[in-house]
Amino acid sequence: MRKIRELMAEPLEPQARLDEIVRHIAQNMVAEVCSIYVLRADAVLELYATEGLNPGSVHLAQLRLGEGLVGTIAATARSLNLPEAQKHPAFTYIPGTDEEPYNAFLGVPILRAGRTLGVLDVQNRAKRVYREEEIEALETVAMVVAEMIAAGSLAGLSRPGVVLDLSRPVSFDSVALSEGIGLGHVVLHEPRVVVTNLFNEDADAEITRLEKALQFLRISIEDMLSRRDIAAEGEHRAVLEAYRMFAHDRGWVRRLEEAVRNGLTAEAAVEKVQSDMRARMMHMTDPYIRERMHDFDDLANRLLRQLMGRAEGMDSENGPKDAIIVARSMGAAELLDYRRDQLRGLVLEEGTATSHVVIVARALGLPVVGQAKGAVSMSENNDAIIIDGDDGSVHLRPPADVESVFVEKVQFRAKRQEQYRALRDVAAETRDGVAVRLLMNAGLLVDLPQLAESGATGIGLFRTELQFMVASSMPKASEQERLYAAVLDAAGSKSVTFRTLDIGGDKILPYLHQSPEENPALGYRAIRLALDRPGLMRTQLRALLKAAGGRELRVMFPMITDLAELRQARDLISREFKHLTKFGYVMPRRLKIGAMIEVPSLLFQLDELMQLVDFVSIGSNDLFQFFSAVDRGNARMAGRFDDLSPPFLTALKSILDAGTRNGVEVTLCGEMAGKPLAAMALIGLGFRSISMTPSAIGPVKAMLLELDADKLQKAMSGHIADRHRAGSLRQFLSDFADVHSIPH
Repeated sequence: MRKIRELMAEPLEPQARLDEIVRHIAQNMVAEVCSIYVLRADAVLELYATEGLNPGSVHLAQLRLGEGLVGTIAATARSLNLPEAQKHPAFTYIPGTDEEPYNAFLGVPILRAGRTLGVLDVQNRAKRVYREEEIEALETVAMVVAEMIAAGSLAGLSRPGVVLDLSRPVSFDSVALSEGIGLGHVVLHEPRVVVTNLFNEDADAEITRLEKALQFLRISIEDMLSRRDIAAEGEHRAVLEAYRMFAHDRGWVRRLEEAVRNGLTAEAAVEKVQSDMRARMMHMTDPYIRERMHDFDDLANRLLRQLMGRAEGMDSENGPKDAIIVARSMGAAELLDYRRDQLRGLVLEEGTATSHVVIVARALGLPVVGQAKGAVSMSENNDAIIIDGDDGSVHLRPPADVESVFVEKVQFRAKRQEQYRALRDVAAETRDGVAVRLLMNAGLLVDLPQLAESGATGIGLFRTELQFMVASSMPKASEQERLYAAVLDAAGSKSVTFRTLDIGGDKILPYLHQSPEENPALGYRAIRLALDRPGLMRTQLRALLKAAGGRELRVMFPMITDLAELRQARDLISREFKHLTKFGYVMPRRLKIGAMIEVPSLLFQLDELMQLVDFVSIGSNDLFQFFSAVDRGNARMAGRFDDLSPPFLTALKSILDAGTRNGVEVTLCGEMAGKPLAAMALIGLGFRSISMTPSAIGPVKAMLLELDADKLQKAMSGHIADRHRAGSLRQFLSDFADVHSIPH
């Protein structure tokens, strides 16, 4: 470290300084190769300096973000320590570098306040795993190189025509997670605290500074926990409880102190340990640890701001009024900290459709794009940005022509939404007078205002597991009861159907330990898990019964496979009903029990099932997945099979017919219901109750008002009955809609 400090102080040209740094690292670590790659504004990593590789490849060798070992490190901000680098699946050979003889590889991201600026690596011919102290040394040097890059001193070294600044337009092809279009300005979720003073002059003085900052951090967390206005629903408070635990973690504090003893300032130590912990935690399989990674990051950022005298949080007065949050990952409760009226969208580097924050963002009506690798590194606060939650594209610092195209697209969507809003109070009836109940799906209190705004006739599916998924610890019975009572209060005279906990599979609760499963969608989830944990289920059922005192309560159980499961569930709710009655609680004036039909085995038990329930709801997402043996999360299979195929529609019709025979109400609440063309098919089958996302009610109602249900039903029945026809009914339905001027 002393030698690096001397090199930084010497009056050297930038290229000469980089060359000396890589030479010194190689010599000190007994490495045969040391290289520095810099991430350019066009998302390409360029070799800037090397000791050991072909010097002629400097400024010529390059990798795209995510390509090869170096590109993988830059995209993930995680180190790689490999004894045989060429066996790694991401390995890519760069012609002209002469790196064929080298086996061992250690690469670390060059990070500056959370942003990846490049990669620093060493290589050896011998197959070896680099020691912990070698990794730490390389990470510390990477911080020094990050300062050189950030200071702009390398700008003139790149190939002619390549600019290193962050002013050029950049586009990302990502994954659409929540529909909609957002135009606005970047707000980086982890506000960057730039650490410029890396090396300490007095380790003891820095330790004292660190201790004072830690003490202040702990006090501030205690103060937040003592406030009564931070979280009516409990999610924020649960996160703060986790923060309190982390802030007192001795392992974290010890690593901070060790980094200071090794020569770093207190703030540089925090940044280094933060990057190191993030890299370690990303490799862990424990879902609790992975879910809490953002808590560690947020805690470290708070400590950094305290050490450097920065204010907490985003300045809502000076921040953009059209904020699009850009983050690597993010907690659901953290999103709720932002002012809803200032949010226009969310971009995540690591998000998936089932991420907690995506679920909440969808409930807030925000467009979300995920898997946008490099978005954080390439963004600056207040950069202009456009996200398209329909096709997954992100346009950072877009050119004027791109912006104008999206402005027109937004205006078109706004005009269409205005037309849908005008239909809010119009009765949902077809042209031939068939009434259809258009219900909405929900799961959080933030969903409830949309009950009135969308014109839904009720809540056909309230996903009770969302309260559990956005919390950092198991919601107490009293918290569950308050939520359910608030939902019923908000719904008023409109019906609400509560689905009991549907956890497991892709819905992992970070605080509920579950063993990994090879095929979780077919595994230990929903009613299977709940019946094995009767205490968990009884607590929820008791909360529902108490919350619905004097009102109608509709409860349905998910993923019923065998009727014995339903009988067990009915027995549990009956016991709770008797228990609460015994102690004088006001019970629901009417209790209706239902089951979700999501597993094909129920198709052969329909009449027996109908004898045990007051209503059924078809979960078309899972039912189609299991019916067609298609993983709905597999992009390669996404378009291979169609839910508008005759076999699947025949299965849906058989459920509807069984309900009619037994006088049992049948509703469908999967994604099919929210797509106008598919909803049209459901009405043609005879469905008169469907539940969907609130934003889909307008488009579906617009279709419904122009539809002659009887005419469609006759046309569809003949089409499905024709065994010589193959394939989906999608084209037939589209043609029918076009001929009859039905919007779809």
